[in-house]
Amino acid sequence: MFSEKDQEIVDNTIQFVKDELKNAEGGHDWFHIERVYKNAMLIASEMPSEAQEKIDFLIVALGALLHDIADSKFHKGDETVGPKKAAQFLKNEDISEEKTQHIVKIIENISFKGGNREQSFKSVMLDIVQDADRLDALGAIGIARTFNYGGFKNRTLYNPDIKPDLNMSPETYKASEAPTINHFYEKLLLLKDRMNTEAGKKIAMERHRFMETYLKQFYAEWDGKL
Repeated sequence: MFSEKDQEIVDNTIQFVKDELKNAEGGHDWFHIERVYKNAMLIASEMPSEAQEKIDFLIVALGALLHDIADSKFHKGDETVGPKKAAQFLKNEDISEEKTQHIVKIIENISFKGGNREQSFKSVMLDIVQDADRLDALGAIGIARTFNYGGFKNRTLYNPDIKPDLNMSPETYKASEAPTINHFYEKLLLLKDRMNTEAGKKIAMERHRFMETYLKQFYAEWDGKL
């Protein structure tokens, strides 16, 4: 899939990301990046042949590996830190300006950021990496990551009096301190209908069903019915 030179760049990127995220929160650490990278390469390999002709697999790989190199959630909401850090790394690796800009655009546009946000950049490589990232927010791992981050932010598990808000602006979404269960409705359960690729949609549907089963069990236990 990769030339010898490209594989060396991928290996260097993996080491860079491991070093940068060695003390990261558990849902946004190296293992999250590794899962997204594997998902992205799987989705890319399963794209139709006519679509594969438009895919630069190195851009997919580096976009996946660098997409959370400095998540704004952990940098006071500053969304410029990650793209700048990635661009500098890519420059050091002698990546072309064209590829660097494409990867930076992936990083800038990959996140969900609330339900009312328009995505300003489109490409098949972004579609792949975005689906790969969204898959890691679904299913058993998605549930684990959601509660891990909720605990990290000291949020309540659930409060029946605080209803999910499906009309948040990106700014409100970013600043939300709602109970963790609300996040299922404000993001996770919306993702299956926002997948870009057929491979992504198929995996997302299975993980979505698992989350629905989990929520039924959660509410039954909460209400003392099980």
